[in-house]
Amino acid sequence: MSQHTATHHGHSHGDGHGHQHSHGSHRDGAPLDWNEIAPLLERQAEIESPAYADAAAWLGTLAPVQGVRRVLDVGSGPGVITGVLAEAFPAAGAVAVDGSPELLARARERAEERGLGARVSTLHAELPEGIAELGKADVIWAGNSLHHIGDQRAALVEFAGLLNPGGLMVLVEGGLPSRHLPWHIGFGRPGLEARLDAANADRFAEMRADTPGHKDEPDDWRALLADAGLTPAGTRTFLTDVPAPVSPVVRELALTHFGRVRESFGDRLDADDRAMLDRLLDPADEMSLHHRTDLFYLAARTVHAARKG
Repeated sequence: MSQHTATHHGHSHGDGHGHQHSHGSHRDGAPLDWNEIAPLLERQAEIESPAYADAAAWLGTLAPVQGVRRVLDVGSGPGVITGVLAEAFPAAGAVAVDGSPELLARARERAEERGLGARVSTLHAELPEGIAELGKADVIWAGNSLHHIGDQRAALVEFAGLLNPGGLMVLVEGGLPSRHLPWHIGFGRPGLEARLDAANADRFAEMRADTPGHKDEPDDWRALLADAGLTPAGTRTFLTDVPAPVSPVVRELALTHFGRVRESFGDRLDADDRAMLDRLLDPADEMSLHHRTDLFYLAARTVHAARKG
């Protein structure tokens, strides 16, 4: 389970760190290869790091920064946000928790590269089975990872049991689907990204329904946190706004994003929209993502916090 994934699902959500999210499986039904998309998860999380740093700073107003000694980053992926949390809580050890050994290896490398190796560790765990093995913590951050667990309510009760008194449970769930293009892109029917959101929402619903132990639960995160015995401490949304013209890194991120959309759920779109995606991905087309001057990146991530005791 990795927290940052490749395309945001349509019901207003992070999957690389990462969330935008490309949930479920490839068109052929094979599971997503998290390691294959790790570079994408990492780039996306790096682009959004300032927003996540703002979110972590906000958490520091809810919990005594120097009193936070252990932070769990659940569904850490390649560990970009683990590092952000380690920097926000300088007295803490931060633990990257993920089901992919390869992504955890990258998280360790990142921590060493950034001089955080002494305070960032990794823990391989398959969730929800492994929640009890994560150990006590002062902050548990689950960034676009809880919705990969079938029974979200039961998982939150387990996470709450790991928190030290006064500790924070933090969910990154919700927000808005990311945007890269204007409504009218000069060819095809306007509103392409809204239609992609709708197709991805259907995929997300199927992913949820197919998750082992799935319980149909409304996304009332504040209520779920309260039902887990925690006291809601606030909800805030943090914006990443990269206007046109974008850097080559952001352009590459957009190309990878739309390429995965075309590959993984292009069959859910009508022929005209598939043709639009093909043009956007064709480097020989002057209207493609390779050459557009109106390409941007806009993402909103919603963070829900609740306190124990």
